[in-house]
Order: sequence, then structure tokens, then C-alpha cells
Amino acid sequence: MKKSTKNLLLGAGVISSAVAAAGVVSYALTKSLVEIALDRKEPDIMAASRQQLTRSPEMGDFLKLRIKAAAQLGRRPCETYELKAQDGTILVGHWFACEGAKRIVIAMHGWRSSWTRDFGLVADFLHENGCHVLFVEQRGQNNSGGDHMGFGLTERYDCRDWIDWVNEQKGGTLPIYLYGISMGASTVLMTAGFPELKNVHGIIADCGYTSPHEIWKHVVNNNLHLNYNEWISKIADDICREKIQFGSRDYSCLVALKNNKIPVLFIHGTDDDFVPIEMTYENYKACAAPKRLLVVPGAGHGMSYAIDRLRYEAALLDFWKEFDAKDLSAQ
Repeated sequence: MKKSTKNLLLGAGVISSAVAAAGVVSYALTKSLVEIALDRKEPDIMAASRQQLTRSPEMGDFLKLRIKAAAQLGRRPCETYELKAQDGTILVGHWFACEGAKRIVIAMHGWRSSWTRDFGLVADFLHENGCHVLFVEQRGQNNSGGDHMGFGLTERYDCRDWIDWVNEQKGGTLPIYLYGISMGASTVLMTAGFPELKNVHGIIADCGYTSPHEIWKHVVNNNLHLNYNEWISKIADDICREKIQFGSRDYSCLVALKNNKIPVLFIHGTDDDFVPIEMTYENYKACAAPKRLLVVPGAGHGMSYAIDRLRYEAALLDFWKEFDAKDLSAQ
């Protein structure tokens, strides 16, 4: 064998080994990231990151306020129900009745969060303004069943099941509003893609993303400072499908909103460094239904109500006033 040929083959072997090693590292890293995103059990690194958040004075004050409100909501008496989802998963919801209610709100909390944490601050306002509220515990979290979260891909089916449950068990003629924060916001926006959601008069989406793929890409590129390239994306989708039977690009808020007829109130803070406000702008642009937009200057992720309570409440009241009695079937 010629020396040049031998050197070429050796070089190719080194490159092949390097590529194989890189592939193993990429797969292991991506697998860990998908587990953080989807698996019920919270990795230790997540707890550490929560501690980092509290070191910011502004975030620390917000978290203390939210913790206090969550504890107060958790102590309030309510009716707790179980619902068997279409795939057999047992889901849990908490019903807070309101005397003389004018509407029903189905509230969907965010990723690795809880109903008390995400809605504790706004709960009294909802009750005082004529809302029966069903606070849903999302699948793969807290007391609901399931080994995995679905970033809205699976939860949209759960939301539809809860709508049916409310209409059968608690509804009648009262208008229903879907209200979500963060992943919950994207869940209710994706739910808009289903036809004929009985009695649903509106959707309130606070800091939702456009799709699982885009939020994963954003977080990996901008928060973790890694490269979410097509190779990594393909690996992530394969692992995602193994876990929840959907890939991260299989559905999106943009697709759901394109033919949506349900009015939407979009809310987002300008200083959100987890879900960029540009994603709400994209969702707003894609929405074919009547739509409203509330932008809260200076608000971080999920902080809009705490930062500007008066404008937030006014936006909700105006939204309800406009669409409580509106016949949506003609749209």
C-alpha cells in the first residue's frame, strides 16, 4: 500500500472516529435535554436553576409574592375531580364555584409549575368578577397522571376533554374561556385548532410560545448557548416521538390559529427571557379570529399580572364584556 494512501485511510479513520464520538455526545446531550423538557421527574439541575433565579432581587420579590398567593389559593375550599383522558391518563382538576357566575374559566398552568403557583395572584380577581374556575393539573405534573409532559402537543387533547367535561357536568349556557400561562398558553392556543369547541367564547394566552420546536431551539441557542442544529433537532424529535408519539414540529399554535374562529387575548411582557415576546407577535399575526394584544413593559416570564395589575385586569374585563354574549357561530 502506498504511504499516501495509507495516510489517507488513517486520516479518514480518525475523522470517522471523531464523527462517531461527536454523534454519541450529541445523542447523550440531546437525550438529557429532552428528558428535562418532557419527563415527570425534575432533574437536580432544575432545582439548582430555581435557586439561581432567586438571587435576582426583582425575581426574588416576585417569587415570594407568588409563593404567598399560591399558599392562600391552595387553602381555599374547592371540589376536586378526576377525568380519564382519551389515552387513559387520569387527570385532576379543582373546581372553584362562584355565586352568580357569568362565565367559566378553564385554567391551564405552565411547564414544571402548578395551578396554585401560576394562578394564585389572579385567583381572587377571577372569583370577584363572576368566574367559576376549573384549575387543571397538567399531565405529567403534580397530581395528574402520565410520565411525560407534551408542551401542548398532548395537553391540547386534555383541554378539549375538560371542555367536554365542563359542558356536561358544570356548564349549560355559560360562556367558557380557556386561560393559559406559558406552556398552558400554548396548550389553549393549540386547542383552538379543534373544530366546534362547544360554548368556548374566548382564549386568554399569557406568554405562550409558537411551537415546541421553536421554544426548544430558542432555549438551547439563547439560554444554554448551545447549537440547536438540524442534527440535534432530528435526534430530539426521534426521542420525543418515543415518549409522547409526537415530534416537536408535528403541530403548532401557528397552525391552530390559522383557521381559528375563537377570539384571543394575547398577553406578554417585554422582558421575558424565556419565551421571547416575538413569539406572541407571531401567534397574534397568525390568528384569524378577533384578537386583542396586551404588552406589559418590563415584565419577565409570567410576571405581567404582577407588574401591571390594573391594565391586565382591564384587558380581561373588556374581553369578557365584548365576547360573553357574542354569537360566535356566525363568524
